[in-house]
Amino acid sequence: TVMSSDLRASASLVMAAMVPNCRAWEPAFAGELAVILNHPMSRMLQEQRDEFDYATLMNESYPMPSLPEGCHDDLLRGMYRLKTTGEGSGQHAAVRLLGSGAILNEVVAASQLLHQDWGIGSEVFSVTSYSELAREAQQCSRAARLGLHASPSHLQRMLPGSRPVVAASDQVRAWPQSIAEFITARLVTLGTDGFGRSDTRAQLRRFFEVDRHSVVLAALQVLAERGEVAPEVLPQARARYAVDQHDEPPWQR
Repeated sequence: TVMSSDLRASASLVMAAMVPNCRAWEPAFAGELAVILNHPMSRMLQEQRDEFDYATLMNESYPMPSLPEGCHDDLLRGMYRLKTTGEGSGQHAAVRLLGSGAILNEVVAASQLLHQDWGIGSEVFSVTSYSELAREAQQCSRAARLGLHASPSHLQRMLPGSRPVVAASDQVRAWPQSIAEFITARLVTLGTDGFGRSDTRAQLRRFFEVDRHSVVLAALQVLAERGEVAPEVLPQARARYAVDQHDEPPWQR
């Protein structure tokens, strides 16, 4: 098992996902990491599987809550439901929010802002591995194509229907985009594509437009496009959160 400490944007998880016998992980909490580390030890040492695991960790300091009861299986499949927020939460949530690694805290904060400031309910999912999600979904798709025994993928079970999905990442956008073809909902991805920079974590996330306010804006935009919120809500949100309106996107600056 290989572990790496990532400070900002990286394509390392995307590269790791391209290796057939490598499992790539991006845990957000210590409990997630404990479950993930136990998994390859069992597979490699007890079952003698010819594979290895790659996990990225952040050096950010934040609370490490206990994992929701019964989430271990979903966690190892790549994603589990962390929480729901607002009266419209659960299966009737207006939007689904995905976070992987330390950015998950910003996603949770965005969920609270959506409910508190705009009355919008949401589901929040912790994505421990986009590559595990994509690989299993690809296998299910192939099985169905070839007339083999096929069951719904974990992605299809967790993200059914057309509710829009916003995924924020401290990695490049290609990492969350790897699941796009396997869900029926509209997927909006926020990532840190661009040149490396040195600043505080908060300022870097604001610059790369992946912080909590950017997640809120992305959710409001896709809901406005669906006619589920009024168009004027988006400029109101930009003003409320004092969002920078730079002409050039961060990946070109």
